[in-house]
Amino acid sequence: MGQFKPKTCEHLNTIDDVKKSKNYHCDDCIKTGDSWLHLRTCQTCGTTLCCDSSPNKHASKHASTQNHPVASSAEPNEKWLWCYEHKSIKTY
Repeated sequence: MGQFKPKTCEHLNTIDDVKKSKNYHCDDCIKTGDSWLHLRTCQTCGTTLCCDSSPNKHASKHASTQNHPVASSAEPNEKWLWCYEHKSIKTY
């Protein structure tokens, strides 16, 4: 059997210039005084929010409510994009 290669969705294929986090905090958690585990940066508007392993899951809520499907990892030395709609990943 050949190696499995995951398909990259059309949302990920449209990202040419990855937006980087300007601050290392979740914009929404700061407002409420909550904590976060890892951060993701929206590739549509550039906001940085907490991941699904964080208590509030702000990044996935933002993706759903704002129709902004792609986020990048805002973690140091991580270079990947995630599409919330298609549950697809792409490294860069």
